[in-house]
Amino acid sequence: MTAVHQFLPVYAARSAIGNHTDQVARTLRSLGLTSEIYATSAWRARRGHVKDWHEYTGPLRGEPTWLLYQLSTGSSMADALAARPEPKLVNYHNITPVPMMAPWEPSLVSELADGRRQMGDLSSSAALAVADSSFNGAELTAVGYRRVVVVPVLVDLDALGSAADAGVGRRLAQAKSAGGADWLFVGRLAPNKCQHEVVKAFALYRRCFDPRARLWLVGGSSSPRYSAALERFVAALGLGSSVTMTGSVSQAALVSYYRGADVFVCLSRHEGFCVPLLEAMWHRVPVVALASSAVPETLGSAGVLLPEGSDNSLVAASVHRVLDDASLRDVLVAAGLARVEEFSLARTRTRFADTMADLLAGSG
Repeated sequence: MTAVHQFLPVYAARSAIGNHTDQVARTLRSLGLTSEIYATSAWRARRGHVKDWHEYTGPLRGEPTWLLYQLSTGSSMADALAARPEPKLVNYHNITPVPMMAPWEPSLVSELADGRRQMGDLSSSAALAVADSSFNGAELTAVGYRRVVVVPVLVDLDALGSAADAGVGRRLAQAKSAGGADWLFVGRLAPNKCQHEVVKAFALYRRCFDPRARLWLVGGSSSPRYSAALERFVAALGLGSSVTMTGSVSQAALVSYYRGADVFVCLSRHEGFCVPLLEAMWHRVPVVALASSAVPETLGSAGVLLPEGSDNSLVAASVHRVLDDASLRDVLVAAGLARVEEFSLARTRTRFADTMADLLAGSG
C-alpha cells in the first residue's frame, strides 16, 4: 500500500489549515492510501489524531511513501523534510510578507524569512506543489516549482455552519434591538489584514450614515503590538463600545456572529485565499472587499470589489449602498451562494483526489 503522510509545523483544530489538513487526510484515505498527520505541536486535537513528527522514522515495510508538507510559515521541520529521501509534495497556503509584519513584530521576521527560504529550497525536490489559489501558485512558480496545481482550500462549510452559540446570539440580538447595522470582519488581528482600515471606514460610516452601527472584529491575534495599537486607535476615534474585538471564539460563537451580521467588510492587503469570504457568503452575508491579493479570485463577482487604494469614503458609501438597497443585497446574497457552491467540499475533494491519483499513477 502507498502512504502519503502530512506534515505541518502546528496543527490547530478549527483553523483553516487544520480543517484543510483533516479533509486532505480523509481524501487520501478514500483513495486507499495510508495517511497520518504529523506536527511539532497540536492544539485541541483529538487523542491520537495528530502524531509528534519526531515519531516518523521512514516508510514502513518498504511501502512507497510520500511526504506532503503544509507550508504556511517557517519551521525546522521543513529543513528536516527537505533532507529526507522520500518524494515530496508541498501544499502552499501563503506566507505573510516580511515587510508587512516586521515593523510590528520583529521577533517573527526570522520565522517568516525562513518560510520563504524553505519554500524555495523545497522546489528542487517536490514532485508537485498544490496551491490553494492561483495567486499562491504564481509565488511557487516564481521560486522554481516545475509542476503547480491549484486546488482550493478543502472546507466543510455545511458542518462548520450547522450550530450556533445561543448565548452569543442573544447578546447580538439585544445589541441589534437598539438599531443600527452590524459590520463584521473575521480574521486574526494582524497588520496585513488591516483591521485599522476597517475601523477608519466604519468611523466614517457612523458619522455619515448610521450613528448606531456596530463593528465586530472576530479572531485571535498574531501581533500583540498591532492589537494594542488597534485598541488605542478605536479609543482615540471615540468609537467606544461600538467596536468589539472578540479575540478567539468557538466555532459555534463564530456562526452566531455571521448570523447576526448585516455586511462583511474585508480590507486586507494580503490574503492567500481568505476562507472567511466563503463563510460569509455561505451565511448569506453580502461582502464588500478590497480587490487585493487572492481576494478577487476567491470572491469572484459575488461581492462588491473595490479597487486597491480606495479611500475610506468609498468603502463607507459602498457599505451604505449595499445595506440601503434591498434588491442589491438580494443579488449579492444569491451570487454569494452560487459562488460558494463552486468551492463545495465535494468539488474540492474531487479535485484534490484527482490531482493525487494522477501524480501517483505517473510515479508508478
